[in-house]
Amino acid sequence: MWPVVLGISAVCLGNCVALYMLWRKKQHLEALQHKQEKQIEQQRNAIKSISRRLESYLTGSMRMGEELHELQKNLGPLPEKILRMEQNDPSSLSFTQAARLIGLGASTEDLKQSCGLSQSEAELLQRMHSKRK
Repeated sequence: MWPVVLGISAVCLGNCVALYMLWRKKQHLEALQHKQEKQIEQQRNAIKSISRRLESYLTGSMRMGEELHELQKNLGPLPEKILRMEQNDPSSLSFTQAARLIGLGASTEDLKQSCGLSQSEAELLQRMHSKRK
């Protein structure tokens, strides 16, 4: 009879050890799950923050695009207006002609004779347009 009691005791003790090990494993898994849930929540908050920032950037970009469109609409006709103003002002015509002549390689003497400019005006235009090149 003692061998049976000892056998049953050994089985009970083995079951207790197995049960304890399973309980410890369960505790470990619950702690791991809690840690992962915390990380997931932090990631969700980070995603929400990034989404809000992205939305504000997009809103700003849209406003900038609208303002650029408005500027383009306002500035588009300016070259034509400037051309008309230059054509209406006879003195600016000589400067425009002088700039073209400089592009073709004219000297300051050539500018003075063909455009009616003074020596200093011709030199100034020569310097201005030679720096552009």
